[in-house]
Amino acid sequence: MATSSLYRRPKRVTDTILLVCLWLSALLTVGILFLILGYILINGVPHITWRFLSEPYFESTDQKGILPMIINTFYLVFLTLLIATPIGLGTAIYLTQYARQGKIVRVIRFATETLAGIPSILYGLFGFALFVSFLRLSYSILAGALTLAVMVLPTMIRTTEESLKAVPKQYKEGALALGSGKLRVVFNMILPCAMPGVLTAVVLSMGRIVGESAALLFTSGLVTHLPENVLTHVLSSGRTLTLHLYQLAMRGESLDQTFATGSVLLIIVFLLNRLAQLLAGIARKK
Repeated sequence: MATSSLYRRPKRVTDTILLVCLWLSALLTVGILFLILGYILINGVPHITWRFLSEPYFESTDQKGILPMIINTFYLVFLTLLIATPIGLGTAIYLTQYARQGKIVRVIRFATETLAGIPSILYGLFGFALFVSFLRLSYSILAGALTLAVMVLPTMIRTTEESLKAVPKQYKEGALALGSGKLRVVFNMILPCAMPGVLTAVVLSMGRIVGESAALLFTSGLVTHLPENVLTHVLSSGRTLTLHLYQLAMRGESLDQTFATGSVLLIIVFLLNRLAQLLAGIARKK
C-alpha cells in the first residue's frame, strides 16, 4: 500500500503542475484577446455615429463616412464564398468519398498544404498578374474575390475534409447495403451529418476574407465611391474596410476614424461569425 502511494504522489504533483500551466496559458491567451478588443472598442465605439456609417468618403470634403467600404466588404465576402465554397466542398467530397488513396490524392493534399503556407502578398501579385492584367478584369471587386477564393481554398478543403471523415462509416455502409446510390448517400446522408464542420470551414474562410488587405491592394483597388449599379458593381474598383483602415493608419489622417473603422470591422466579424454559429446549431439539430 505504501509502495502504491509513493508511485501515485509524483504523478499527482505533475498533473497539478501541468493543469496550472494549461490554465495560465488559456487565461493569458484570453487576456491578450480581451486587451486588444477592449483597447480598440474603447477608443473607437464613442466615435461611431450614424453619419459615420451612412455617408460616403471624400478626401477633399468633410464627408468621411465608411458606407461604401461596408458595402464593398459584404460584396467581397459574398462573392468569394460563392466561388470558393462549391470548389472546396467538391474537392473534399472527391478526396474522401471517390478518390483512391494514391498518387493523385497525395498531390492534391500537397498542393493544398503548399497553398496554405503562401503569404497573402504573393496571392496579391498572382491575382494582379492573372486576373487584373491577363484576364483584363482591371482593379475590381471580382478580381479581388477570385484572388481570395484561391487563398481560402486550402482552409475550406482541409476543414471540410476532416468533417466528412468524422462521419461514421456505418452510415455509408448501411445506406449502400439498402441499395442507395453513392451520390445519394453522399448528399443525403454524409453531407448533412458533416454540415456543422462545413459551416466551420465557411466561418474560418469568412474571417480571413474580411481581415485580408495585402492581397486586395493589388486586385480590388482603393476607390471609395458608392455603387451605381448593384449587379455591375463587382466589375468596378472598391475599397474594403481593411484597406480603408490601412489607408487611414498609414496617412495618419484621423486616429479617431481609424479606431472607429476598426471597431466597425470587429463588430461585423462578430455578427457574421455569430450568424454562422446559429446556422451550424440549426444544422446539428436537424
